[in-house]
Amino acid sequence: MIVAIDGPAGAGKSTVARRLAERLAFRYLDTGAMYRAVTWLAMQRSLPLGDGAPLGELAAANPVTFDERGRVWIAGTDVTASIRRSQIDRNVPVVAAHPAVRQVMRERQRELGEHGNVVIEGRDIGTVVAPGAEVKVYLNADAATRARRREAERPDIGGDALATDLRVRDASDAARMRPADDAELIDTTQLEVDDVVDRIAELVEQRLAASRP
Repeated sequence: MIVAIDGPAGAGKSTVARRLAERLAFRYLDTGAMYRAVTWLAMQRSLPLGDGAPLGELAAANPVTFDERGRVWIAGTDVTASIRRSQIDRNVPVVAAHPAVRQVMRERQRELGEHGNVVIEGRDIGTVVAPGAEVKVYLNADAATRARRREAERPDIGGDALATDLRVRDASDAARMRPADDAELIDTTQLEVDDVVDRIAELVEQRLAASRP
């Protein structure tokens, strides 16, 4: 089974997806970390981030992998911590916007999801990456809540800078920020993480029950 979780930055996707995967004993696939890894490698190699073609070639030549502990690897390097730095925050929207990069990454994401029993979170998961996912969820929250959550996650970045970052990310992701027609919409503004996980786990159980003979 594939559980696809979409939504904007700060909606709670990563935390919810990770905890849901733990509860269900599913694999967890953070597609945002994959784009961050490619951004990190491009910056390490001083590639121009505005040129999509060489970035797509870079992504194709250096597939992102996840080990059994959930660490992120690219080009033989563990980049789990490095990709969470503020300079990656600022540049990943630029890299992720290139069609050449997205094509490569979507193919890789499908490969990683092929073995099933996986929770995949990111953007355009239910609509493009895994349109056949058995369970699709779109998380959202009001702007103030999303900014507050991001600030809690990234205390090294000021609140004003994070609010600006969210606006930039939302503008960049606008074309991809739409739920699949068959997605369950969940507003997480007033919900705790476990509340959201409970609701999605219930959807998974309903789908499993419906598929049993």
